[in-house]
Amino acid sequence: MSKILVIAEHLGGKLNPSTARAVSAAVAVKPEAVDVLVLADNVDAIAAEAAKIEGVSRVLTVMRAENAHPLAAILAPQIAKAAAGYSHVFAPSTTFGKDVAPRVAALLGVAQVSDVMSVESSHSFKRPIYAGNAIITVEADAAHTVVATIRTASWSAAADDSSSAPIEALNLDVALPTHTRFVELKQGKSDRPDLQSASKVVSGGRGVGSKENFEIIYKFADKIGAAVGASRAAVDAGYVPNELQVGQTGKIIAPELYMAIGISGAIQHLTGIKDAGTIVAINKDGEAPIFEVADIGLVGDLFKLIPELEQAIG
Repeated sequence: MSKILVIAEHLGGKLNPSTARAVSAAVAVKPEAVDVLVLADNVDAIAAEAAKIEGVSRVLTVMRAENAHPLAAILAPQIAKAAAGYSHVFAPSTTFGKDVAPRVAALLGVAQVSDVMSVESSHSFKRPIYAGNAIITVEADAAHTVVATIRTASWSAAADDSSSAPIEALNLDVALPTHTRFVELKQGKSDRPDLQSASKVVSGGRGVGSKENFEIIYKFADKIGAAVGASRAAVDAGYVPNELQVGQTGKIIAPELYMAIGISGAIQHLTGIKDAGTIVAINKDGEAPIFEVADIGLVGDLFKLIPELEQAIG
């Protein structure tokens, strides 16, 4: 039987929703057990959150001062050691997971499976290739540990359970490298919903015209309680910081509502929103590719349409 170890992603003492999405993928394998591994310098609050996720059998913790920051070089040897006895090691396909999982796979001497979007069987998975234009079925070697990253946009987060899974501390005898050190973390701060987990996202593109004009996107997003995103063209033009970029080289998201405003719809952008529930497009070019995937399309000047929408919302 399969036993799966899910690596918890967390920041600032809080569990990232991507962890619950990775648990959903783990449950789909129908394993004997799904354990969550929390590595931190202070594990209690994070472990308590992980223990409430439905489908989790146990939460394993490794508390060390070296785990204060998510450095892949430091975490990977510990994860590889903790993975003994597990058939699978899953991590979310986020910046964190894409950093850590390849090192874990290398330490275990296996090939990593990336961006798992569906589980066909315990060792067979589907993942996107060619910027999401094709889906490939990958068969992992059943004789070795499967290390995989989970495409979080393709999985809903596992719900909270009414009871909590047991929490156990691990004492791993593993030497950690000293050649990597944490310097600082620079990240944008916002009171708006997190782009990768928000249920509603309003994105602006090159058609917005300027950094100053992008205020119309921020204002409308705040009006409907949405996160703000952007196309690569808007980021490259300097309208917004790159952490707002949605698409193949940005964030892959799956909100219930996605509004693409002034975005033409290049394939790289569409890759990032293919799992969205309802897509609304506003563009003055009626031939823009975005209308081919949009559920609702409005052709016209965004600077006239957005105020009208705000007024209609009330």
